[in-house]
Amino acid sequence: MGSTFGVWHSLSMTLEPIAIRVLGTLIEKEIVTPENYPLSLNALVAGCNQRSSRDPVMDLGEEEVRQALHRLEAEGLVSVVRDARVPKYEHRARTVLNLRRDETAAVCLLLLRGPQTSGELRSRADRMYAFDDIAAVEATLQRLITEPADTTSQPVGFRPLVAALPRQPGSREVRYAHLLGGPVAQVAPPLSRLPRVHLEEEKDQGSKILLAEKVRELEGHIEALRTMIGRIEARLESQAHSTDAGNGSE
Repeated sequence: MGSTFGVWHSLSMTLEPIAIRVLGTLIEKEIVTPENYPLSLNALVAGCNQRSSRDPVMDLGEEEVRQALHRLEAEGLVSVVRDARVPKYEHRARTVLNLRRDETAAVCLLLLRGPQTSGELRSRADRMYAFDDIAAVEATLQRLITEPADTTSQPVGFRPLVAALPRQPGSREVRYAHLLGGPVAQVAPPLSRLPRVHLEEEKDQGSKILLAEKVRELEGHIEALRTMIGRIEARLESQAHSTDAGNGSE
């Protein structure tokens, strides 16, 4: 099943889109803002509905998120911390799905932003896990795609968690999708069977995406420096006027 085209389904469960968003948000916040984790219901709703790093953007209410939490808790993927003033929620995805740190970051991004290329995953994973290069991302994806050879040490069905999708018309890059929401009807061959030229093309594309992200970051820093310099110049000019006015009154 893991190396052929067809229908793949990783777990006995099939999570709805809201439950997928809730689980992805809990994973992200634990890694990115551990000081605010576990999350209260209000904080979780805000995280699910945030406009950045989400695709699609959602507008969920408390009751929708609460129902999703009940479903995830029943599946063992979420637990409630009750020793706080208000109930707070934490995920158990790493334990239940047997994920390493790099795998957790990749799965989290796929849960929150849908199908992505390995280059996109690398450029967007900085705050969760620092992949050295595209090859490191592809190695992580390969582990998530491949079914375990020894099913005695890992529950059957916990791999594959990710599938490679067929290339879209006009696209040269392979996109990857998680399988927690149900089966993927059409799956591309494993990375090891992809032509070398395609892998090289995806590495080049990933490098371009990463470079574009860095350029935008530098532009933001430059704009902040310009603003700071403008404020300093205005302050110095104001001080100079004050000094001149003082000298003139003597």
